[in-house]
Amino acid sequence: MSNPIIFIPRRFRGPAESGNGGYVCGLLAAFVEADAVEVTLRQPPPLDRPLVVAVEHGRARLLDGEFLVAEAVTADLALEAPAAISWDDALAASADYVGFDEHAFPECFVCGPAREAGDGLRIFAGPVVGAEGVVAAPWIASEVSPEIVWAAIDCPGAFAVGVSARGETVLGRMTARIFRLPGEGERCVSIGWTVGEDGRKLYAGTALLSEAGDVLALARQTWIVPRPAGEEITS
Repeated sequence: MSNPIIFIPRRFRGPAESGNGGYVCGLLAAFVEADAVEVTLRQPPPLDRPLVVAVEHGRARLLDGEFLVAEAVTADLALEAPAAISWDDALAASADYVGFDEHAFPECFVCGPAREAGDGLRIFAGPVVGAEGVVAAPWIASEVSPEIVWAAIDCPGAFAVGVSARGETVLGRMTARIFRLPGEGERCVSIGWTVGEDGRKLYAGTALLSEAGDVLALARQTWIVPRPAGEEITS
């Protein structure tokens, strides 16, 4: 039996020439049978060409020829979401989204302000008043699938850790669990919060909440800050 093939259309880009991290993680996670799956991105996922999925011993690898793009494994997700954010508070927070003024990837499928409604998700997570370190955005669920939900809880983590001030920071690892897919047209709130950092690694939690405050999906993330120009690389 031949290995499965996946294809990342340009519509689902994050940076201009590579796939949105959450969306790609969600695509690969589907090949691992587990409640929670950890996906590590090894290099920018290429667009508009077939990529091979190799599955063995509970691990799924995404390959571009001989190059490893990402790998997914079973994981434990020991993480609790902060207090629920209401739809109205998320709507207010979104008005202060820093990406409106400065954005490294303005055409990102999830959070890019240059994307039109119906094309991108337009999840613009801004700081929540009275909830330090938490960002939130409203989202009316559409084109619902597991990979779209992974995408919807991707970028809020980036803005929780302050990527707008850190250059072209990218997702390195995402561990997520979906408890329930939202219904088409359901009003949801996507949130992110900071959980620490270590050098160039920034850690965030994200969640998708129902309007009633139930956790629909939960994730832990590692974001990678670009190395400063001219910095010597040491082992």
